[in-house]
Amino acid sequence: MSDWKQRFSIAMMGSSPTPLAHLVRGDRCHVWDIDGTRYLDFLSGIAVNALGHGHPALVDAVSKQAAELVHVSNYFSTPQQVELAERLVRLTGGHEATRVFFANSGTEANEGALKLAKLNSGDGTRTRILSLQGSFHGRSTGALALTGQSALRGPFAPLIPGIDHIEPTIQALAEAMGPDVAALFVEPIMGEAGVVELPPGYLAEARRITREAGALLILDEIQTGVGRTGHWFAFQGTGIVPDAMTLAKGLAGGVPIGALVTFGQASTLFGPGSHGTTFGGNPLAAAAANAVLGEIERADLLGNARRRGVQLREAIESIHSPLVADVRGEGLLIGIGLSAPVAKQVAAHALAHGLIVNAANDTTIRIAPPLIIGDEEIAEFQSIFCQALEAQA
Repeated sequence: MSDWKQRFSIAMMGSSPTPLAHLVRGDRCHVWDIDGTRYLDFLSGIAVNALGHGHPALVDAVSKQAAELVHVSNYFSTPQQVELAERLVRLTGGHEATRVFFANSGTEANEGALKLAKLNSGDGTRTRILSLQGSFHGRSTGALALTGQSALRGPFAPLIPGIDHIEPTIQALAEAMGPDVAALFVEPIMGEAGVVELPPGYLAEARRITREAGALLILDEIQTGVGRTGHWFAFQGTGIVPDAMTLAKGLAGGVPIGALVTFGQASTLFGPGSHGTTFGGNPLAAAAANAVLGEIERADLLGNARRRGVQLREAIESIHSPLVADVRGEGLLIGIGLSAPVAKQVAAHALAHGLIVNAANDTTIRIAPPLIIGDEEIAEFQSIFCQALEAQA
């Protein structure tokens, strides 16, 4: 066992998986391990490193802010925090009564959203919350209760009661909805389930059904948000506006931050003292997020995500491997469905030849490259991924 593996196994909690490599630096779309091996990063820290690695805009913003002010308590505000909140209000569409709460992660954002849902109790009769089978919302107890994967929930049962996990179909939603439902949680694309898309028209119907029942429509955009699908937020491509949305991952390009954004009447549910955090929205994280969002806007990385997403799909389909059954997703969140349960072997072969992708399950390869990718990165991906597929033939 190499020295770093031994040190990891001794010092780290057993909940951490065995590391695939020991990474020491990155530049744009590549990272290097301790032995000097270079990898094309087509996972971006699981849709986190929106600007890739070492981007000057992010490096400069963090360096400057660290020299000025890293943290203040929530008894105070900072220019960076207010600027970020105002930016998110604008980027989400400037809808009436949009409000922002900052947390430190996607899980924390969903915990806040769960409390928001609990406050939508009406006269006390709205006691149920709906979530989708196969969904993933985090690993804390509240977020895990929302997660529609029984294998993850099982060891920690009983969790928060009153959460029903329904099939991701319009019919199942219509049958489950009633006056006792406080909220519906939905991922526009279920990333951890294998980049699974919702049925056509699902979000539009979910908006209609929840509104008629007085339930909140809460979108988990932790993986789909911040330009990943070619829109600032996936809901913007559907013509609907949710009651609330959770964000994290790409928001600050790798600096921990999460956000709960509310719209309209939902923005009145939290009052003083009903929710809080020590580190959420601290000036360092907020400065990083402002830099990331500003660079996405300046460099038209939304347009790049759309264009490169099409180009990447075409590159995958041109491989003409019998293992490629389908290509799913939107923008630069792509799931490659395989015709045999060899996703882990494909991902391992790719890694051994300098490409980082993810086996979301036995038959799905997930890719979520930085929003800055271009022709060279796509050509490199295509070459290595083709070899990885051929190795399983």
